[in-house]
Amino acid sequence: MLRRSFLSSLPGVALAADAKAAPVRAITRGPKFHWFGYYDKLEFDPTGRYILANQVDFEHRSPKPDEVIQVGMVDLQDGDRWIELGTSRAWNWQQGCMLQWVPGSKEEVIWNDRVDNQFVSHLMNIRTRKTRTLAGPVYSVSPNGKWAVYPDFRRLNQTRPGYGYAGILDPFEKELTPERAGIWRNDLVTGKQTLLISFDRASKIPNLHSPWEPSAKHWFNHLLYSTDGSRFIFLHRWRGPKEGNGFGTRMFTANEQGKDLYVLDPYGGTSHFIWRDRKHVLAWAKHPSHGDKFYLYEDKTDNVEVVGKDVMTVNGHCTYLPGNQWILNDTYPQQERQYLYLYEVATGKKVSLGDFRSAPPYRGEWRSDLHPRSSPDGTKIAIDSSHGDGRQIYLVDISEIVRR
Repeated sequence: MLRRSFLSSLPGVALAADAKAAPVRAITRGPKFHWFGYYDKLEFDPTGRYILANQVDFEHRSPKPDEVIQVGMVDLQDGDRWIELGTSRAWNWQQGCMLQWVPGSKEEVIWNDRVDNQFVSHLMNIRTRKTRTLAGPVYSVSPNGKWAVYPDFRRLNQTRPGYGYAGILDPFEKELTPERAGIWRNDLVTGKQTLLISFDRASKIPNLHSPWEPSAKHWFNHLLYSTDGSRFIFLHRWRGPKEGNGFGTRMFTANEQGKDLYVLDPYGGTSHFIWRDRKHVLAWAKHPSHGDKFYLYEDKTDNVEVVGKDVMTVNGHCTYLPGNQWILNDTYPQQERQYLYLYEVATGKKVSLGDFRSAPPYRGEWRSDLHPRSSPDGTKIAIDSSHGDGRQIYLVDISEIVRR
């Protein structure tokens, strides 16, 4: 492990007072750049030995349609050795190519690609290298590993740069609320694709607190299955003259068949979220009770309570460590620093894990958010950071903190 004296000498790293309890080390290095992507995906394998990663040889601009990234994994028990698994032409800076472990599997991973003018997903056994290619991509994979849901990445590339994929034009680009596009389910066993929720259907459900104009264009983003897979979240977003360069938002939940839709947050400020359990969602949102804060929502009810009101005061990428006793979180850059911390639910105590320099040009579409992800046992954290050798992945050991 790296000692505090060495870590303090690294450019761009400021350690917390308790840094000896949370040593940090780089597990990827240049000259190429590495990152994982979003905070709500399984990056660690079930044993905690392997960490998935994307690899690329440029930064600071949007990917072009034919630019390829390598997908692979780092062996933490073999000198952080890079193991290449494949490539992808369907990726972005915020979420990579949706590379992730299939829930419940020790050997199978999945990621998105573009083949013959179609977005697809590859399922690979990392031991045998046997691979199946499915006709559709994935976003969130169900906890049983049998199916996935995904939005229209073609539309996202135009409406929300940095979250869609280049290379395929949106055939419904001129339609505000298409009937034949929206959220799809990908059966990972049979490969069958099913349209669950169309843009047209969602737009016909009124939004009393923040109505859109008739000329607004609609899209979906940020899908996530509940902990038991019975329901999933998605964000319904739109942009019209009133929103300008911004967008309106509301948070829906639906059952696994795309039915029983419920507007969980209608107030227009939902950002990052995570399921705590099968009924509760933690989200950064805007609520009449306390304004912009983290809130715990009970699905299909009006029950909501503020969390960390005076402690978790900045929007971040939130997850629960196993057991739900700790919330892992970060912040967007503040004075060119990104802060990483734990929040103890029972005591309301915030434990700082340090902060990391994030200077321009890491802004906008090609920013490098920390997006903290935990190991299965909750003792280690992986983050993406640009503070050192460009965009790289770092491992933070929190075992001495969470095991006290």
